[in-house]
Amino acid sequence: MNVELQAPELEQPELDLALVQEVRMRALSGQRPWPLLLQDELGLAPPALVDMLARLSGIPAIATAELYAGAVDFGLLGYVECVRRCCALLRTEAGGIRLVLADPFSQDSVAWARASLHAPYEVRLAHPDDINAALSAAEQAVRATERTFADDDGLGDAADGDAELLSLEAIAGDSSPVVKLVSSILYDALKQRASDIHLKSSPTGMAVKFRLDGVLVGVSDIVGVEVAQRLISRIKVMSSLDIAERRIPQDGRFRVRTRGGNVDFRVSIMPSIHGEDAVLRLLDRSTLTGNHESMLRLTDLSLDPDALATLRRLVAQPYGMILVTGPTGSGKTTTLYAAIQEINHGHESIITIEDPVEYQLPGVLQIPVNEKKGLTFARGLRSILRHDPDKIMVGEVRDEETAQISVQAALTGHLVLTTVHANNAFDVVGRLLHMGVDAYSLASALVGVWAQRLLRVNCPECARPYQPDAETMAISGLSEDDIAGRDLRAGTGCPHCRGTGYKGRRVVAEYLVMNDALRDLVASRAPVTAMRTEARSAKGPTLRAAALDLFFSGQTTLAEVNRVTFAE
Repeated sequence: MNVELQAPELEQPELDLALVQEVRMRALSGQRPWPLLLQDELGLAPPALVDMLARLSGIPAIATAELYAGAVDFGLLGYVECVRRCCALLRTEAGGIRLVLADPFSQDSVAWARASLHAPYEVRLAHPDDINAALSAAEQAVRATERTFADDDGLGDAADGDAELLSLEAIAGDSSPVVKLVSSILYDALKQRASDIHLKSSPTGMAVKFRLDGVLVGVSDIVGVEVAQRLISRIKVMSSLDIAERRIPQDGRFRVRTRGGNVDFRVSIMPSIHGEDAVLRLLDRSTLTGNHESMLRLTDLSLDPDALATLRRLVAQPYGMILVTGPTGSGKTTTLYAAIQEINHGHESIITIEDPVEYQLPGVLQIPVNEKKGLTFARGLRSILRHDPDKIMVGEVRDEETAQISVQAALTGHLVLTTVHANNAFDVVGRLLHMGVDAYSLASALVGVWAQRLLRVNCPECARPYQPDAETMAISGLSEDDIAGRDLRAGTGCPHCRGTGYKGRRVVAEYLVMNDALRDLVASRAPVTAMRTEARSAKGPTLRAAALDLFFSGQTTLAEVNRVTFAE
């Protein structure tokens, strides 16, 4: 939309060409936006101003009633940028997209919209006040309040005090610009169902990124080092951290209360060469179940039928140890929570010890680790065993003492569910043996090992047939015969998936269900290759095979399979 003002186009008698050219130069120099400059110079009422901009730019104006009644969508352009650039995105009844601008000559906003919208759209004009009013009206459905945790362990209700309204009214009102900026970033993250917010300092300010479906996506750039520092300070205040300390890492938490329930934010502040960076982890149960009221179940994990049946059979055991493994962000804790909800019938005592407690489970005693006060996994686990538990969840086995106590608990009639960081189901056994666990005790206690990853799946709106290139096929160890006759698909990018081609994620898993042969191998400290051979003879799946099954069925791409797993 590169608009050049030419004299023949200015046929209106009330327009002075010299004045308009002066306004144009002042706007290009960054003094003020076009609408404000024209309004100041000519003293036009809002309708007359919009009409003049429409004649100058050739872009039609939108009726005020249509703007207010339109379905404003913050998901594609982001709330922060819509407010900053004074624009709105409307969904038409026919499913189209209509971009409403206040300044048709802002080349920066036009370029940003083109880069952000991955579908055809119409452009309309409206007065800045009308756009702000429409954004405010659309935002009324989502109100939230910020609350900081008052206790050290992050549990319990927030501290009493005045609640701060997280709404467009607060953002557009008289409150601090930094407060409004932080609130709008949180709003955007919740709307887009981000799992993490990354605030990365730079020499000129700060970059805001969201982790969507496991991948970082740039959202906006904040110009100004001072603004970036104040933004980090605001996050620290909300998290009850020391705003004067900028040389060491800090961790904290705060809570946002929405209409559907509470959303917790876990905060990590890290010093960098350009100032301080922050990462906020969103702990929102609704991203897993679809709403805040229904409890998470194993059926919500999108597992294939065989994997689901195997996991249910494992967690239904009366005693023993079940190990869940995978990298950070692979959904291990979510799987354990779903398993606990599956077996929580109210007739047994279930106790967890976690660092931190991510979600509160009704009817379950949850203990947060507090190393500052001496409550470690090992010490807490010893106390749990004196509290008459039937089933125990240990957030993570990190050291020899915790591993030893967990194995002993499994041997004395308790069902122990825990996580261990390892690359696959077979490496877990070696990891525990390396920690000093007795091989015979581990073989006797272990019921099964579950390893999982999260793969992005194709966007249902823009998935189309595709053929992987030869180089990707070679890297993946596949031939043309392997994909012959298969309905392979890949997303091309659309507004529904923010141009990524992916929407949502699926769990892929490999599992090791213990039998007599595997127990003999573990007890004798047999090499991993021997356990792999035995597991394959039992027709157990591998992570790579499970991921390729999604690819062959057209649910994901080969590039995504290679991103998460590797060819053996």
